[in-house]
Amino acid sequence: MLRASRLVPLIAIVAFAPRGVTGQSRAGRITGTWRAQTAEGPREVVVRPDSSASYGEETVRWRLIGDSLYLAFGDEWVGYVVSARGTQMTVSGGDLEEPMKLKRIGPPTPRPDSIPVPPPPPMARKSETLTR
Repeated sequence: MLRASRLVPLIAIVAFAPRGVTGQSRAGRITGTWRAQTAEGPREVVVRPDSSASYGEETVRWRLIGDSLYLAFGDEWVGYVVSARGTQMTVSGGDLEEPMKLKRIGPPTPRPDSIPVPPPPPMARKSETLTR
């Protein structure tokens, strides 16, 4: 059992740790290769720990803030609500007409060196179309 004197520093470390330290565990829940069933057939999305995500020929940058997933499209961030548990993830809001369900089918594939991660737009340029 943890003593209270040891618990307080542990809480302080987690609460004041740099985003990279605490963000990794949250980001880890969405990294991987995901498959969604769409009207056009199955589609795969690769979410990498380097903040890049690819689908088809497109590669974008992503940020996870709480339960909001932001994808950089051009010079603007588009926000979505994300819920991930185990091998299942649901993405809603943003420009989606209805929630999209995805299944993790494996780890993320490496991004080829020939495909750069797009520069991030300022976070002030966020689309406020999140719905909960």
